Amino acid sequence: MIIVMSIGATEQETANVRDQLRQYNLTPHDNYGTQRVVIAVLGDVAPVRDLLVSKLSIMPGVESVTPITRPYKLTSRESHPEDTVIELLGTKVGNGNLTIMAGPCSIEGREMMLETARAVAKAGATILRGGAFKPRTSPYAFQGLGIEGLLLLAEASKETGLPTITEVMEPSQVEVVAKHSDILQVGTRNMQNYSLLTAVGKAGKPVMLKRGYGATIEEWLMAAEYIVSSGNPHVILCERGIRTFETYTRNTLDLTAVPLLHHLTHLPVVVDPSHATGKRWLVKPMALAAVAAGADGIMVEVHPNPDQARSDGEQSLTFDQFADMTSALVQIHEMVRTLNKDPFAMTGPIKAGSAKH
Repeated sequence: MIIVMSIGATEQETANVRDQLRQYNLTPHDNYGTQRVVIAVLGDVAPVRDLLVSKLSIMPGVESVTPITRPYKLTSRESHPEDTVIELLGTKVGNGNLTIMAGPCSIEGREMMLETARAVAKAGATILRGGAFKPRTSPYAFQGLGIEGLLLLAEASKETGLPTITEVMEPSQVEVVAKHSDILQVGTRNMQNYSLLTAVGKAGKPVMLKRGYGATIEEWLMAAEYIVSSGNPHVILCERGIRTFETYTRNTLDLTAVPLLHHLTHLPVVVDPSHATGKRWLVKPMALAAVAAGADGIMVEVHPNPDQARSDGEQSLTFDQFADMTSALVQIHEMVRTLNKDPFAMTGPIKAGSAKH
């Protein structure tokens, strides 16, 4: 259930609504817009829904009371009509600008990390990525440099001025990763690691949540709900491809997720064409398609010598390829930015399994 307060509603009128909700053991969650407050109601509303609607609708300062039909509450656009914008080190994600996250899959050493950071910064990256703790399918593959990698990522950030993002794999790592990185990444394998989601929700840093390789849109948003309900509204959603029967690409990139998520949620959406395709030559066209579809940004892997990379070399771009792609992305973004989140496309309900024309 969401309660929309009237423009000009007083703080006392809003407090009275909160008190009414608490009398039924429900939790109010305020979302402050530019002109009004929207209160999302958390808890088991069903037994008292009709009673609450009748009581709340006539309270001073209340404009409307609407049940939320979706199982995710705080991440839904119903409860938070305005887009969430995340700001860090002067960079904003979700405000209409193009976010470009770039860097190596794995941090392999100091010179390699600094060289890559300088190159992507020069070519237009806005956020620096680099893996310190690496979840690998094989236990014998390179697992990352750990804390040493975090320190190198922080050094590269200091030199370039770029904010950073890196993956955290378990709750015990959250504190140290949050100390050295600006954004915490939850990878596809951990999308439904609920103890980790709760931990990053309490860490006080923005979180990028990658879609599980077998997850539905609703399961993905429910995972994001764990983070937001733990106290962290600064969540970025990352589409990185899902597993299907197709074998020519590493995963199947679901670009319909981009406009669909913009309809369903207020959270920023980025796309990772590197992991989605697994092939270097497919990264640029899929990145262009993602931006054309309205993505708030992309995340790609870049390496000084991809053929010698210790992880994901086949999908990593060279410095020249990254610069070429970035130039093309900027042009596409300028062409479509006024169409992103088109008000016409944002209206009307979308039900699971239905198509919108």
